[in-house]
Formats: sequence, structure tokens, C-alpha cells
Amino acid sequence: EAARAARQAETGTAPPLAFALYDRDGLVMRRSYGGFSTGERVAVASASKLVAGLTLFTLVRDGLLDLDSTTGDVLGWTGPKRTITLRHLLSFTSGLTPDAPCTSLVDFTLEACVAGIRLRPSVAAPGERFDYGPSHLHVAARMAEVVTGQSWEELFRARVTGPLGLPDDVAFFTAPRQARGTTNPLVAGGLRASLDEYAVLLREVALRGRGVLDLPPGLFAAQARLPFPGAEVGRSPMESLGYPWRYGLTAWLECNTPARGCDVVSSPGAFGFTPWVDHENGYYAVLAMELPHAAGEGASAFAVELQQALRERIPAVLAGR
Repeated sequence: EAARAARQAETGTAPPLAFALYDRDGLVMRRSYGGFSTGERVAVASASKLVAGLTLFTLVRDGLLDLDSTTGDVLGWTGPKRTITLRHLLSFTSGLTPDAPCTSLVDFTLEACVAGIRLRPSVAAPGERFDYGPSHLHVAARMAEVVTGQSWEELFRARVTGPLGLPDDVAFFTAPRQARGTTNPLVAGGLRASLDEYAVLLREVALRGRGVLDLPPGLFAAQARLPFPGAEVGRSPMESLGYPWRYGLTAWLECNTPARGCDVVSSPGAFGFTPWVDHENGYYAVLAMELPHAAGEGASAFAVELQQALRERIPAVLAGR
């Protein structure tokens, strides 16, 4: 399957897409197919999760939150849900209903949506079950709003895009394909960015704290490690595609030793946009595309198959320069 995906890109039978490869010194190669530009801004879908994690890490850096901050302490939640931590939320093990419908409502607020998420029944106790879905990061983003006194839009601009020199319209939306809705941003999937813009964000992850944002390196070690090895696996789109990867903090862990840590972290999106970092081989890369809704899981399958084919070839490309 990976070989088929690679051949599709090479022969021009793949959908419009672009690819860029970077090492520690900068751009290694950039390729576009089917007229897709690396400067074309698209909805990156779940590639937003890695950027949301980066944003939340800036609050940990500044002591406004830590990975063990709870919804009880920050949001005033009571009952069993009061023990949910930021670590649970970033690893999708909060036990909350993972796919609250309000996360897709344009004429809503993040505050109101999170209030509704709190009232929905839990599917598990915190730390006991992994379920991929947007509710977890909605709650984490609300924690960020409360401790900063800023909206997610404002704090993302002040803490991430501003310092990195990115335009203000590299932003999270409720409906990212239409660039609509900023009061209830889909934190887990609403970012719009071009490949070139996203690469600036991904570089911060690749540098593990030594970039412009000056983040604690320990956060990236935590990101690349499975935080609750004993958690049951519930909803896992990668498992449904045949990949047994587990999940760290806002990133898939592409290795067989997730509890000890992984050298490769990734964040594929539903429309095909797929970024990853390979610490072992010293590079990061972005595969950019925006496939239609009609492609369904086929978009993710195609993109991840192509990413896996590229992962096999990149070390030789880097060694042969």
C-alpha cells in the first residue's frame, strides 16, 4: 500500500499535494504536484493537535499551568471529573465523551461548549481509556483561557504566531474549510495554515525546546512517551487503518516502545495534511494536501501510506547529500 501511494505521487495520479523536508539547518527539499503550492493555506484538520499542544506548552513554560493541573483547580469542576489533569486531556485519556457535538458549532463559545462537555456522561475514569476526539483539547483550551484571561485566538497569536512571525490569519476556526468561527475554535482540528507556515510551527517541536519559543525540553520528552500504558484503547483511527501506534501528548507515537518513548511523532489530519518529526534521523517533514470530505477515511489512509513510504526513503536521501 505504501509503495502504491508513493507511485501515485511520482506518476501524477495522486491528488494535488506538496512535500517539504527539513533538517536542523533548514530546508532540504520541497516538491509540489498537481499545482498544489507550499504557500497554499488549507485546513490541516488533526495536524492542529500538535500545534495546540505547542501552544499549551507555553503556559507550562510560564508556570500558568503544569501537566498535573486539574479541571477542579482551574475550572472549578467537582465530582470525579475534578481530577482530570492537563496530561489526561493532552493524551485523550480524560474519560470525557470524546466527540461532543458543540465543538462544531460556529455560533457558540468555547466556554459554553466546555460547560456542556462537563455535563455529558464520562466513558471512563481519568487515565483508564484512550478515545480520540475533540472534547479533550476543548477543555484544555478553556483551561488556558481561564489562566490567561485571553481567548484561545488571542493567546495563540500572542504566544505562538506572533513570536514566530506568522500572519494573524494562521488561526483556529470552528469550520476551518470556510474559515468561519473564532469564538468556539475547533482546537483539535480547526487550524488553517500553508505547508510553509506549518513548517515554522513544526520546527519548534523538532528542536525540542531550543527554538524561538524556548520551551522546557522535558515537555517534548513527555510528548513522545505514552503517559498511561495501562489505558484501554477505545477509539483509535490509526488502529482502524492498521497502524498499532499509541498516543503521547497531542501526537501519535510511531514506534513499538511507546511506554519508553518514541523518536518519531506525527499528527495526520483527516484531509491528508500530515506532519511528522523524526528525532533519530534528524529531520522533520510536512506532506500537505486538502482532500475532499467525500474521501472519508481514504484521505487519511492515502496520506499515511505515502508518509510511511517517504519515511523509508528519507534517511538515504539525507545520507546521500
